[in-house]
Amino acid sequence: MPTETNKEEVTQFGYELIRDHVLSSILGKNEEDILYWCGKELARKFPATDLDQVPVFFKEAGWGDLTIDKLSKDEAFCTLAGTDEHLKFNQRCFRIEAGFLAQSQQQACGFLTECAEEIKPKQSHVKFHIKWDLKDPIEG
Repeated sequence: MPTETNKEEVTQFGYELIRDHVLSSILGKNEEDILYWCGKELARKFPATDLDQVPVFFKEAGWGDLTIDKLSKDEAFCTLAGTDEHLKFNQRCFRIEAGFLAQSQQQACGFLTECAEEIKPKQSHVKFHIKWDLKDPIEG
């Protein structure tokens, strides 16, 4: 059904078919590594000028509600929240989101950046730790 902006919305079911069934079947044991790099590639295609813009992308992509909990000179902590029905905490890895966060911050700060996630299904959220190395600037 078209939205107010005449774009068709992808149903949650359609998204889950691709994310939770097709991709995991195709990627197999390499799913987590490949999804991390896919997240980095998505961040290159949809760049943010700073980390504060990323929660808007997460919301629009249907990835859940991202909050930036703490930001310091070389690391950030974020929380992704949503219902278990929507985010499927016990069935899904969150490496695509981690890769997106890492690349978004790397582009914003100019230093090599990585991101790790910790799924907290009982609390219905995922914690992300984004860390960049101030001694390792990226070229380009």
